[in-house]
Amino acid sequence: AFRGLRARPDLAAAVAAPPYDVMNSAEARQMVAGKPHSFLHISRPEVDLDAGIDSHDSACYAKAGENFQAWVSSGVMVRDASPCLYLYRLTYQGRSQLGIAAEVSVDAYLDGRVKRHEFTRPDKEDDRMRHIEATNSNSGPVFLVYRNRGEITTAIGAWTSTHRPVVDFVADDGVRHELWVVDAPDAIGKLIAGIEAGGALYIADGHHRCAAAARVCQERRAQGKVDPNATHNAFFGVMFPHDQVKIFDYNRVVRDLNGHSQAAFLAALGQAFSVESVEHQAKPERSGEVGMYLQGRWYKLKFNAGDLPRDPVARLDVSLLARHVLEPILGIANPRTDKRIDFVGGIRGMDELQRLVDGGDYAVAFAMFPTSLEDLMAVADSGQVMPPKSTWFEPKLRDGLVCQVLDG
Repeated sequence: AFRGLRARPDLAAAVAAPPYDVMNSAEARQMVAGKPHSFLHISRPEVDLDAGIDSHDSACYAKAGENFQAWVSSGVMVRDASPCLYLYRLTYQGRSQLGIAAEVSVDAYLDGRVKRHEFTRPDKEDDRMRHIEATNSNSGPVFLVYRNRGEITTAIGAWTSTHRPVVDFVADDGVRHELWVVDAPDAIGKLIAGIEAGGALYIADGHHRCAAAARVCQERRAQGKVDPNATHNAFFGVMFPHDQVKIFDYNRVVRDLNGHSQAAFLAALGQAFSVESVEHQAKPERSGEVGMYLQGRWYKLKFNAGDLPRDPVARLDVSLLARHVLEPILGIANPRTDKRIDFVGGIRGMDELQRLVDGGDYAVAFAMFPTSLEDLMAVADSGQVMPPKSTWFEPKLRDGLVCQVLDG
């Protein structure tokens, strides 16, 4: 439990903002127009500076700190008097996920009890570190998953059924956000005990936030700040049961066929897949299928069953596509750095893939079946990482509803 810094309830809907990394600077400037209390003024502070400024300029981090302190001083953000837990429910298209917001041990992350499934990039870690130091807070939650156990669900339900949320609003994207403050010691104890007894936590989204918080902690320890109760020993996370969380597909679009004609490309695909032309959008219905849009036609690709490996990473659809298509046929050896490939979140739909190819900027699109939570946890348990852009989570947790203030 921790003393959260919360958006004042009557302003929470105005403060809450999408994560900093789901839009670019130009989009952020459009989103804050006429919204003086949007948390983007802190998470994307370049919106308050001259257009064209590099978002990594030191002036941006200074502005984030300035805005953050101004909001605290003016009462836009108010800190709870005693340590609390927070329950955060997101409801979208008839589906809800209800998580526990808490401080999570940095040491648990460092020793592998909080498991990751992605590599992080040093430049993105540096950006989040500078933001943490500028605001002296972890202002955006790490999205975590735990294996659901009945006693945790019971304890959560006991609170939400007898207490009203302090925040309840529907955002402009149609997602309903509800927040409860759990301030009773016995309820806090039950929730913490349930999580502690449940085994590992898994990072779903927020790998860079988590890694940056860990680096801040290590730097402060190196400076002699070794109080075990200091808040820099933890990061801010929201933990959801695995059976309430949905992973959407994360699709691929490629700019050219690497010198192949359409006929030669289709022939090469036939070495690893059965290839069937269809008259409708070929949205995959199960793992082992890929939809493909090429020169105005949809195709259904099915992996040859005998090619499926046992390794939890190698058997992922995104891994099979990379190994059998992207690298040997299209010449994309490193999807992290190759500029010929882009990634499209499944929330944008199949029409977006078709639009991108029909527009001429891309030659081919691949529609993937979503990675499962079980696959994600199996990869993390094996100590491995997934290929880039393997998972897309919706709905996104909003920044600004609760923040974790660091000591010192």
